[in-house]
Amino acid sequence: MPTPQHPQPARRSGHPQSADTSPAIARAFTLLSRRWNGLVLMALAKGPADFAQIRERVPGISDRMLARRLQELTAIGLVAQDVRPMPSSRTRYALSAHGKAFLIPLAVLFLWAEDHLPASSSSASDQPAPPGH
Repeated sequence: MPTPQHPQPARRSGHPQSADTSPAIARAFTLLSRRWNGLVLMALAKGPADFAQIRERVPGISDRMLARRLQELTAIGLVAQDVRPMPSSRTRYALSAHGKAFLIPLAVLFLWAEDHLPASSSSASDQPAPPGH
């Protein structure tokens, strides 16, 4: 009698595809290249918040830009809305399960930036070369 065969999950190779052939990495960089996206996600990592609370957590963002970013992040499933129709109806925003999963690479990127990118607003090319270079 043959034994039942269970489908095996797809296994990923040990190394990701090179950046020039991976549409997934291109999508990730496109997401992060949009100004404010990373900061809005990091603001929601602190917990659910309404519009005004997110604006306080992301200094410098305009109301219009925050509304646009929340709409986009909600459309791609990283942010979830909870609309409460009370006397003062409020919309609260929170990270979805996909948004919470995105915090893992975002946190690693944050730590890397803290350790390796200069704090000044000038670019690395403006910095003097180390001796011997």
